[in-house]
Amino acid sequence: MPRKIVVTGGNGQLGKTLSALCEAGAKPAVLDVAVLDRQQLDITDSIAIASVLGSLKPECIINAVAYTQVDKAESDSERAFAINETGVANLASWVAANGGTLLHVSTDFVFDGKATRPYTADAAAMPMGIYGRSKLAGEQQLRRLLPINSAIVRTSWLYSEYGNNFVKTMLRLMSERDEIGVVNDQVGSPTSTHSLAALLLTMAHRQFQSGIFHWTDGGAVSWYEFALQIQREGLQQGLLTRKIPVRPLTTAEYPTPARRPAYSVMDRRRTLSRFSCPRTSWEQELARVITGLKQQN
Repeated sequence: MPRKIVVTGGNGQLGKTLSALCEAGAKPAVLDVAVLDRQQLDITDSIAIASVLGSLKPECIINAVAYTQVDKAESDSERAFAINETGVANLASWVAANGGTLLHVSTDFVFDGKATRPYTADAAAMPMGIYGRSKLAGEQQLRRLLPINSAIVRTSWLYSEYGNNFVKTMLRLMSERDEIGVVNDQVGSPTSTHSLAALLLTMAHRQFQSGIFHWTDGGAVSWYEFALQIQREGLQQGLLTRKIPVRPLTTAEYPTPARRPAYSVMDRRRTLSRFSCPRTSWEQELARVITGLKQQN
């Protein structure tokens, strides 16, 4: 019998990537995956969860729903916590009562950015803003309600061919403007939804383990350095037709409503040692996504 998997958050870039992988046949054959968007399943509605999941009877849920508007969250905390905390608690409660496992995607924003070496999965979480606090609250609810049959996968700087993300924004600005400025004193690790999706499907298939795991595509770069590589790859693949100056900025020169961690590189060694993980570099993953964007165009 196929193993029934439900993916929440089908409207988001991770959900769309998982859906595309399944449609292309790039998933384990023994998995029967249903990707649900918000109209099909609102995780903030416990009654809807009981009805939809009760009908589908999944053996594993991959929660890709998240309120990710970091700056807007500062003035919209009620909605951020409703999705990132209450929604996770609703899913965890259903799994606790009905069986199965829950894979939940979290973020590097649970850290304060004061570290000087990659954060391990056991490092103290001290978020600086509403977004990070709401995501940490969701993690805490999950571990409280479903301590055994749940796993948290923290990721960072997520991007893809879908939705709104830094890569697509940079490519658009680089095609529209004669010069841009990008923050150079915030360091992290880019992650494509493709590598994250592959890991999640592997964990859902036969390698599920409880606990907290970190997943990125490796590396430690600033947003400015990431932007330079986006321009190089965009030019090489013909998605950009001209090279423009990219100026390094300080965080002080580019103020935002929410504070960002200055350093959010995460240690992924635990994940690499326990699961069959993609071994591509962040540069290779970026090339893959830009190829996908080129094909879309």
